[in-house]
This record gives sequence, structure tokens and C-alpha cells, in this order.
Amino acid sequence: MRLMEIILSSPWKQINMSPISLEGQMLGKYHILQPLGRGGMAQVYKAYHPQLDRYVAIKVLRPDLVEESEFLTRFRHEARAIAALRHPNIVQVYDFDAQDDLYYMVMELLEGNTLKAHLNAFRTRGERLPPGELVRILCDVLDGLAYAHGEGIIHRDLKPANILLTQKGQAVLTDFGIAQIIGTTQYTVSGVLMGTLNYMAPEQGLHGRCDERSDIYALGIVYYEMLTGTVPFEADTPLATLMKHLNDPLLLPHKLDQEIPIALEEVVIKALAKSPEDRYQSANEMKEAVLNAAQAAGIELPKVVNLPGIASPSAGRGGTVAVFSGSARQNIPDDNFASGDTDIRLGQKLGQRTPGFLGVFRSVENILASWVTPKNVTPKKAGPAVLYAVGWMVLVNMALLWASGVFGWKVFGKAWPVELIAAGTLLAALMAALANPWLFIPAGITIGLGFMFTYYALTGWWRHWIVFWPLVPILVGVCIVAAVLLSRQGRQGQWLSRYLGILMVAVSVVAFLPILALSILLP
Repeated sequence: MRLMEIILSSPWKQINMSPISLEGQMLGKYHILQPLGRGGMAQVYKAYHPQLDRYVAIKVLRPDLVEESEFLTRFRHEARAIAALRHPNIVQVYDFDAQDDLYYMVMELLEGNTLKAHLNAFRTRGERLPPGELVRILCDVLDGLAYAHGEGIIHRDLKPANILLTQKGQAVLTDFGIAQIIGTTQYTVSGVLMGTLNYMAPEQGLHGRCDERSDIYALGIVYYEMLTGTVPFEADTPLATLMKHLNDPLLLPHKLDQEIPIALEEVVIKALAKSPEDRYQSANEMKEAVLNAAQAAGIELPKVVNLPGIASPSAGRGGTVAVFSGSARQNIPDDNFASGDTDIRLGQKLGQRTPGFLGVFRSVENILASWVTPKNVTPKKAGPAVLYAVGWMVLVNMALLWASGVFGWKVFGKAWPVELIAAGTLLAALMAALANPWLFIPAGITIGLGFMFTYYALTGWWRHWIVFWPLVPILVGVCIVAAVLLSRQGRQGQWLSRYLGILMVAVSVVAFLPILALSILLP
């Protein structure tokens, strides 16, 4: 569990840094009263504005990040983006400023608790959230998400620690710490992937890209946790956790608790689809599905969330339970429940623990994906592809017969492996037409063996087989692994399969003339 502890622990602890407390000082117009908590990017304080007679939460950027321009840019971007949001289910940002190299954001101070602490309280008692309360929380969050998405903002780090349950009985979204305006510059730079892997959509973890449907997936994980008391994908290392999101089938909630209504389960299954195209396409669509499921299951929705008092470290001072917006985190007495702090250097950690071949694959895939993002891949008819490929095979054989008649049968004796390459070309053409990644196995093996035998036939060095024969099982293994990886990428994998098939056909066709020329010229 050591690597998971590193991933989930606060970055402030990772760098063994004890930030200087601002308690008792003035920051702009605000009098700092006490520290409330810290997260991946900032320290959060309770403060007081004497002119307005208002208590606020102030989020101060982590001192060690001040010199890192990408984080300053992200911090400014966060403030501007969420300051424009006005919705009862989204925490309000009042101000944003800098003083003496301290960058800070002023937010409303909310009394209540986090959904994370709320879930942990039920978990320690061996209970589950009441279905009506679960649906109410989900609908509140979806209302806030729908509004934010309508304003062109995605959250990117949805999790129970970023959902506040106020004393008024509302669920409020907070900590748009890595929110970004859709369509603008990507702020995930230099391999820096930020977020919390247990709640991260596959495309966000693999590519660092996300949209509204990535938020839907993250909320689907939260929904699953509210239903079952546990997250669906968890492992000891960041890479293993990411691979589970990418590859592992979802353990159906009713297998963990048979009392979970099937109607609610169907909603979470769709929200957690591996491919974004198969999920709900908007927060409003998901909310409608949730309400329909609740009605089908006979669940009555409370008007507000019932929030019983839960002791917190700060309760002893003022006698009230305080949970604060921004990056504030409540310490949980049960140490078995790990922190959910956002890890701002998650991408670097994944890179450090990613095997070389997978790192190369991800880099190549990201480059290809940056050219075009396929929205839909429609399989074409196989007939024309087969016709063209068979025509190519006939042309190859006619060329071999002509060359053998003119230059002697030695030509066919040296160039016969092109028959294998031509057969592989037929399979590659089918792969391109059908966008079927599994055809990469026979096509890749056949074409690869064709080129290997071409080398032996042209040079006459068949004795090299003793040295090079291990390349055959390597070729077979690479083709199988590539097909499996492609098949697990959904429509992206289909798109890659199509263009990989086209590339294989092109290489095979281009290689024919040099092989034929060498078979004629070599003694």
C-alpha cells in the first residue's frame, strides 16, 4: 500500500514542507482567523471581512508552486472561471487577489460537512445512505454540474471530498481547482496529470483529456460509492488503478448488496461506461434518468439532505461543525479511510511507474489522437476491400510470372515471400474496412513473416534463422498485445485499427517493387 499512500497523501507532506501559518495576519481586507485545511494546491483559512461583517474561506496558493508558472496560470484561471458561476449548488467565489507573492481566492464559508465525511460516518456504522437522500444529493450535484457545463466549465476532480452538504440540506459543488474552459488551452502540461485516480474517467487518466462526460463518469463513481459504500476500481499503485478503470468490468452493485434497486443500478452502469459516447451525454440527461429510476423504485425524495452533527477537529473551538469550501479537508478519525486530496503531480508518478512499452504506446496513441478525435467509426463493406486486395494479389503474381519469364525462374525463387506479404495485405485491407482490431493479429503476423522470409530468400542466408528465430514469437506476442490494447480503446481503437490497416497496406504495396527489383538484380 506504500505507493497508494504516496499517491493519496497530501503533496505538502510529500515534500516535507510546513507552510508558514497566516493566522492573526491581514491578507488584503481580510483578517485571518485560523487554518482550516490544505489540499493539493492551497492552504485554506477562515477569515473575517470587518467592513462587510462576513466570515469567509480564503484559499492561498501553496508557496512552493508560486514559481511554477503553469500552476499560477491555473490558479488565476480557476478564480476567474468559478467567480463567474452563480448557482445554489456551486460554492460562491467572492474575490481573487495577490499580496506579497501570496495568491489567494476568497470564497463563501459553508457550515455543514463533506459527502466524504458523511459517507465515512455511515461506513463506520456499517450502514448505507438512505436511497432518497442519495438521489437528492445526486440531483443537487447534477443541477450544479449542468449549470457549470452550460457555462463551458468542467470540474475535472469530482469526488466526495469536493461535495459539501450544508446545514440547509443542500449538496454544493466545490473546489473547481482544476476546472478549465472547454475549448481553450489545455492546462495539463508537461506530463502533469492532476486529479484523484479512484474517481478519474479512463480518457482523463490515459490522455489527460476530458469533457462533460468525464465529469459524468466521476460522478458515477461517487454514485457507486453512495450505493455500495466502496469505489469500484482500487489498487495498490496508480498505474494499476488506471488500468482497472480502462479494462476491468464493473462489479454490479447488487452483487455487493442485493437490496439495491435494479433501476438505480442501471443508471450507474451507463454513467460508468468505458467509452464517453456510451455514457449520459449531459448532466440533465443523467438527472432525468435518476429521477425516473427513483420513481420506478418507489423512492420518495426528501426536500433537503438530513445532516446529523459529526464531530470535527474544529468543533471544539466554536461548538459548531464547520466544513469549508475550496480545498478544505476534514480529518477522519478512522485511519482506514485514505485522504482524497487531489494529486497535482499524478502524471509524473504514473510516468515514473509506467513500464517503457506502455509509456511508448501511450505517447504514440496521444500523438495519433491529437490529429483527430473520432466521433464515430462506421464499418465499411468488406466486399470492395476484398476485391481490391485480390486484384493486388493477381497483379503481384502476374508481375512475378513476367519477371520469371524474362529473367529466369531465379526471380520467383528469391521473391516468393511476397506471396505472404500479399496475403497479409488482404487481411490488412479487411482490418481497415471493418475497423476490426483483432484482424491485426493475422495481418501483422503474415506480413511480418513475409518480410522476414524475404530477407532470407534475397540474401540466401537461411542459416541466420538460427539467430533470428526468436523474432517470430516476439512478432506474434506484439501483434496479440497490440490487438488487445486496440480493442480496449472503444471507438478510438477502431479508428486506430482502420488507419493502421491502411498503413500496413501502403507499406506492403510500396515494398513490392524494391523486392522485385532486388530479386532480379541479385545474383
